[in-house]
Amino acid sequence: MPEMTDSASALDRIRAEIDGIDLQLQALLNRRAACAQQVAEVKKAELLAAHGHVEPGQVSFYRPEREAQVLRRVMARNDGPLPATEVAHIFREIMSACLALEKPMTVAFLGPEGTFTQAAAVKHFGYAVLSRPLATIGAVFEEVESGESDYGVVPVENSTEGMVTHTLDNFVRSTLKICGEVELPIRHHLLGAPGCRLENVTRICAHQQALAQCRAWLEKNWPHIEQQATSSNAEAARLAAADSTIAAIAGDMAREAYGLVTLAAGIQDYADNTTRFLVVGREMVKPSGSDKTSIIVSTHNKPGALFKLLEPFQREQLMLTRIDTRPSRSQPWTYLFFIEFEGHQDDPKVAAVLAELEEQTVMLKILGSYPQAVI
Repeated sequence: MPEMTDSASALDRIRAEIDGIDLQLQALLNRRAACAQQVAEVKKAELLAAHGHVEPGQVSFYRPEREAQVLRRVMARNDGPLPATEVAHIFREIMSACLALEKPMTVAFLGPEGTFTQAAAVKHFGYAVLSRPLATIGAVFEEVESGESDYGVVPVENSTEGMVTHTLDNFVRSTLKICGEVELPIRHHLLGAPGCRLENVTRICAHQQALAQCRAWLEKNWPHIEQQATSSNAEAARLAAADSTIAAIAGDMAREAYGLVTLAAGIQDYADNTTRFLVVGREMVKPSGSDKTSIIVSTHNKPGALFKLLEPFQREQLMLTRIDTRPSRSQPWTYLFFIEFEGHQDDPKVAAVLAELEEQTVMLKILGSYPQAVI
């Protein structure tokens, strides 16, 4: 009996300590929120002093480079027991809530509700933003260009299926800049409506990328079932919710959004399947200390052109992280090169390479310099 009493009193002491810590955390969170509000007022006052008035939307509250720096510091100083990435996710939500006090942001994404692109938007901006699902990648670009949304999130490449060409094509004609990147591990599940029986499934629906990423699993387990490509995995989830003979391939967010159950989990062919997304906006981003730069280049169609294009990067020891080609569409058999590399356009080495490329190429378009993905 004394042992139980000692155990109960120990638990009471620990719980009392937790309650005390919670009080401190809550007070500190509100202090941080108050500081965020003060930042907003200082920015408005500076603009008012400089121009005599402040136009709606003129104040830039969101600073991608500043948030990346904060998250990197959070992870660097973390000493557990919580994993550094988990602590960073918590701080991501704190910053999201504080930013919403300054100005709620609207973020457009490739919809509908429940897509991996929405999950990427939430991962990057947190839950406090106003999200706007749109039907196409082009519509996301137009929404941000018009000012209807502050930022947009679009897929750009998958680790197993390669580049998303629609996104690259939109960058060619858009004035938007890349403001950030998001790397999202992709876990595909086979989903069905509550009560769905595997033996009654006659059709499996998913976006064509998801079908490709689960090709081996489908051939092994469902070789004779019809596969139907849909505009998105979320659309496939919507179809499955309405018809118990349809199974959908989608992620957790779609499962929750459409009230589905998991028939088989983690069916992607590669465990490290990851999709990379880009955040697009209307302004250039300042250096964060760990950045990437993306450019589009068109060069003369002659021997050695590609070598001459890449040689400055090697000479200045700039790490290339991506190079891809797309037809230029201006004339037959001419191509645009999408090049991505580490560094910011304000870095002296990067600036020197860009100046050299501008002299030797037909066209150079800087898509933006932006913080490398942190979490």
